[in-house]
Amino acid sequence: MILSNPLKNPAKVPDPLERSASSPLSRWFRSKFKSTLLFGQEPSWQLFAILLVYFVQGILGLARLAVSFFLKDELGLTPAEVAALMGVVALPWVIKPLFGFLSDSLPLFGYRRRSYLLLSSVLGSAAWFSLGSFVHSAGAATLVITLSSLAIAVSDVIVDSIVVERIRAENQADAGALQSLCWATTALGGLITAYLSGFLLEHLDLRTIFLITASFPLLVSIAAVLLNDSKVEMPADLSAAKMHLQKIKAALTQKQIWLPVFFVFLWQATPSSDSAFFFFSTNELGFQPEFLGRVRLVTSIATLLGVWVFQRFLKTIPLRSIFLWSTLISMVLGMTTLILVTHANRSLGIDDQWFSLGDSLVQTVMGQIAFMPVLVLAAQLCPAGIEATMFAILMSVSNLAGLLSHESGALLTHWLGVTETNFEWLWLLVTVTNLTTLLPLPLLNWVPESTAALEESPVFVDAPEAVLTPELAVAELVD
Repeated sequence: MILSNPLKNPAKVPDPLERSASSPLSRWFRSKFKSTLLFGQEPSWQLFAILLVYFVQGILGLARLAVSFFLKDELGLTPAEVAALMGVVALPWVIKPLFGFLSDSLPLFGYRRRSYLLLSSVLGSAAWFSLGSFVHSAGAATLVITLSSLAIAVSDVIVDSIVVERIRAENQADAGALQSLCWATTALGGLITAYLSGFLLEHLDLRTIFLITASFPLLVSIAAVLLNDSKVEMPADLSAAKMHLQKIKAALTQKQIWLPVFFVFLWQATPSSDSAFFFFSTNELGFQPEFLGRVRLVTSIATLLGVWVFQRFLKTIPLRSIFLWSTLISMVLGMTTLILVTHANRSLGIDDQWFSLGDSLVQTVMGQIAFMPVLVLAAQLCPAGIEATMFAILMSVSNLAGLLSHESGALLTHWLGVTETNFEWLWLLVTVTNLTTLLPLPLLNWVPESTAALEESPVFVDAPEAVLTPELAVAELVD
């Protein structure tokens, strides 16, 4: 029965962190801690397990710069090749629905969540260990980095499904609070390792950094143990999986779902110039790893700031307005990169490093503000009973758009002749990639004005029964 699910009835699960405080001071401190640091979320071991997985995703950023320099210097790849490789590495995030489907319908060793988290923990650690030990070719590097990406994607699907289940219990005023907290936790993990990612590169070799990073995925196993995940029976046949597929099909045929999803896809699939700009920063401007670590530190702080601004001031603003203005402002701010590319900042007396820091700070804040509505929208588009799979499908569409962004950016980089030493046409690449972000805006009316509009839709009234046959509705009740 649904009432036996601890995630849908958390009050029945005893939790040491949920006991009443013994003194007024303790209650006051707990209240401030909950409202300020947890964005109003009730502290519990379940919440700690969720946040720990997101935190690990952030601290894995320790190796981000090391990977970039490994591909550029040790393997000798060109900007276009690096951009293409990054697209391949994103593939596990495109097939996230498969992981969600397996988690929702096929328990592993009797558990729908815990066992998959443990598996991803071991796989991620093994991948980083391999990269730090015996990978010496572009092909092997692509495979191993893709496996590490796969490990993160699996754990992300599992924890996302739990988050979506919790979000469905939120009222409209609190919509997005838990997601803001999760992304803030990821940013905090990135903040802790941001400066170290560059500092360690100047004091340790690349392989050592990869071996250090191999220890981080093991923290996910702690989250798996803390997770409140009841043991379930392995289905005797494929009927449960078939019903699951029918629920997904019924949901995806609804215009209220696929129209906003298609808009988000177009919005995020525009070409990227990130890989080319990394080569420009290191080879042309001479930015060293230690300084790039400072840039990552600034962007991690900016991410936290963007989450806070959204949570504090923007979460009640209509989604269309946020998409519109964040896109327009981000495009204008993105054009400021041309000042650095053309060295115009030097004519203004602004040092390359200072300009880069300021530009990264502002653009990251706007980028995070722009992305938060995507998360809120995706969570609200998930009918009950298929949260893991549905959220994974929606986010995989976003990730597929990111893959196309990398690959189309790689093609543009190649066509314009931008290489590791030739940046003559980088200004045009930056201009095109920024202007193309405006192309999806005429379709903005496909996005609902607010999540409240979704909740009033027949698709989500008593979901998923409203979009299922009576037989499937009964099956859901006895699940």
